[in-house]
Amino acid sequence: MSTTEFEKVPYESSLEKHISERESSSPQDSQLVEEIDEKALKFSDNRDEDEGRTPTEIEMSILRHVSEEIPLRCWLVAIVELAERFSYYGLSAPFQNYMQNSPQDSPKGVLALNQQGATALSYFFQFWCYVTPIFGGWLADTYWGKYKTIFVFCIVYIVGIFILFITSLPSITDRTTALGGYVAAIIIIGLATGGVKSNVSPLIADQIPKTKPIIRVLKSGEKVVQDPNITIQNVFMFFYLMINIGSLSVIATTQLEAHVGFWAAYLLPFCFFFIAVLALILGRNQYVKVPVGDKIVNKTFKCALVGVKNGFNLDAAKPSLHPEKEFPWNDHFVEEVRRSVYACKVFVYYPIYWVVYGQMLNNFVSQAGQMELHGLPNDILQAIDSIAIIIFIPICERIIYPFIRRFTPFRAITKIFWGFMFGSGAMVYAAVLQHYIYSAGPCYDHPKACAPQYQNVPNHVHVAIQAPAYFLIAISEILASITGLEYAYTKAPVAMKSFIMSMFLLTNAFGSAIGIALSSTSEDPKLVWTYTGLAVACFIAGILFWLCFNHYNAKEDELNKLEFDEANTEEDDLVPVTTLPHSFRSLA
Repeated sequence: MSTTEFEKVPYESSLEKHISERESSSPQDSQLVEEIDEKALKFSDNRDEDEGRTPTEIEMSILRHVSEEIPLRCWLVAIVELAERFSYYGLSAPFQNYMQNSPQDSPKGVLALNQQGATALSYFFQFWCYVTPIFGGWLADTYWGKYKTIFVFCIVYIVGIFILFITSLPSITDRTTALGGYVAAIIIIGLATGGVKSNVSPLIADQIPKTKPIIRVLKSGEKVVQDPNITIQNVFMFFYLMINIGSLSVIATTQLEAHVGFWAAYLLPFCFFFIAVLALILGRNQYVKVPVGDKIVNKTFKCALVGVKNGFNLDAAKPSLHPEKEFPWNDHFVEEVRRSVYACKVFVYYPIYWVVYGQMLNNFVSQAGQMELHGLPNDILQAIDSIAIIIFIPICERIIYPFIRRFTPFRAITKIFWGFMFGSGAMVYAAVLQHYIYSAGPCYDHPKACAPQYQNVPNHVHVAIQAPAYFLIAISEILASITGLEYAYTKAPVAMKSFIMSMFLLTNAFGSAIGIALSSTSEDPKLVWTYTGLAVACFIAGILFWLCFNHYNAKEDELNKLEFDEANTEEDDLVPVTTLPHSFRSLA
């Protein structure tokens, strides 16, 4: 009998005894016994015996689940992401004005592509930024490892920002040069974004020790389960918090754009990005670096292809069932591939969500430009989204999620569903607001375009009314975007985290492609129907998502257990499953 089986006996025997007592006693006595039994399970009589042991199944279902402490090295990775997101959002916030308007317009611009052209090019940039992670993830998991891939693409990133800065200087450029420089810059920056973004979030999660759930006894005597899945959840919330602290750069760059010039707005992110390079250099000997799998991406696709050829049955790829085939993997690897397929299926509906999210970066900016700004840049309101996330992530982590977990597990599929619902709500609000703008003078449903004298006169609606739309988008991000990152990491094989993360990010590219197709509707007076259509689409996508995948909630713990190879487990230490031979390529 194993140690775990010995540990379960007293609790299971106690429970059986209490069940017998409840069946033979009065309702009042039964209730008392139940309370005593619950107290015996939730509070420790012997701290030394309970502390650090493996929880029983009953304890896993009854006790509170808590996170372990997040290591200091996670902060160094977080600084890299903060600096990269500072630069990304700091650059992209002025993009809509830079592309849409001319130097004579209000707000001022450079390229004069109008709203349709600017929105289409904005979606292309988003599309490119989220296609390139496929290359970055493959490169990291097959050849370079996460650390080296991030470092190289950070240098590429700096080159792209420098080109954008130089070609935006008024003294040495014109519209043609600015357009050529802009296109070259967003292609280089998009490539670099893919290399960094597909690897930073897996790298920060790799810093968490791979451990089993264990019992911890608090000072109050309460027993809790220290759950690595809760730790990963908190790490990704913390990671997303860093993203949004970095994205507050929009406040600085939009002010620089409005009062100094676009060149100053691009110079700040260029300088700030060197912090990411410094954090990588300082932490190079501190980071946990998972060895590169030997062409693991190729083998994963070969394994999946065997399943497809056999009627989508992955059991056909198991060496134990078909030893004559001499597959270059084991049964555990097949189960990891199956788990990855589960994750990729969950991502199918995300492109609709990303179209909704993308409105914040283009059409919301244009919508604000139709309203009375009272001295504010029209693109500064994006900061409301970041501020709301910064405020509500700690609230969710410390209050809302623990409160919900006292009564029921708040599983990933449920959170993603509600993320879609809040995204739909943001579009409903935007549609109502757009109708309100069209109902106000002086130009009604053609703001700034009804007569030449009104070219720079907005409709009489205060821009602050737009704030709730950003707030609803922020809540949807906490529920859908953070959980998607977490799901992509926890369901991927250990040596393939970056590639599966890039598959999740690819859904953003598909959303951008849909946005490009819809960009022809981004003009007055069609915008009410644009937002209404997106609201309906996001709502329907959320309902279909729930109907298709809500049963995955019941499989969550089973799928997460595949992260570890039980055969390699010694006592409470857990060895990450690598499933394939390690490469001896340099990870430096």
